[in-house]
Amino acid sequence: MNIQDKENLPNLIREVLSVREPKRIHDGQSSYRHAGVLIPILEDNGTHKILFTKRTDLVEHHKGQISFPGGSVDEEDSSSLETALRESEEEIGLSREDVDVLGRIDDTLTLASDFIIHPFVGLVPYPYDFVINAGEVERLIIVPIDVFQNENPETSIYAVEFEGETYHTQAYEYNGDVIWGATARMIENILWVLLRVNCPCRMIENRL
Repeated sequence: MNIQDKENLPNLIREVLSVREPKRIHDGQSSYRHAGVLIPILEDNGTHKILFTKRTDLVEHHKGQISFPGGSVDEEDSSSLETALRESEEEIGLSREDVDVLGRIDDTLTLASDFIIHPFVGLVPYPYDFVINAGEVERLIIVPIDVFQNENPETSIYAVEFEGETYHTQAYEYNGDVIWGATARMIENILWVLLRVNCPCRMIENRL
């Protein structure tokens, strides 16, 4: 499937996610913390792309990693979606009124910390006057979706060194930046959704 052949990709994602129950991770009495993140999709000259943030070394968790806008669920947040939208506004100046939430994908666990991540996919306008919080975000990274489509999951396993530990993980490299861990797994989940648009067959489920 060529993702870019889809003229109305956001609505297709919305349609699939609206009828699919995301897989939830229930922590019971464990010590897991919860986070909400936004996976921003934008259209740039007819090409759909995904926006990431490069975290600074000043943040408490996941220093220097490439991630999606988001953060820990606060007590005052009404939901993990509220967290994702609030954090996106705080980190990159993306107003929640400008986000068209397309749906929710599967929960995932972080490798280097004890977070359950609750991810939401949203369409954002582009170009956009992003305002970066320099204490949390070093820069923005915008990657065409077909970069991830063209990767072979069987050959894109990286040994990533992080804070003295080595993680063997699914990863993607784009212009020298390595996207790995929970962020890479969320991308894989989105690709599964996109494949399901063209082929709603059970064989695809074996990818996850």
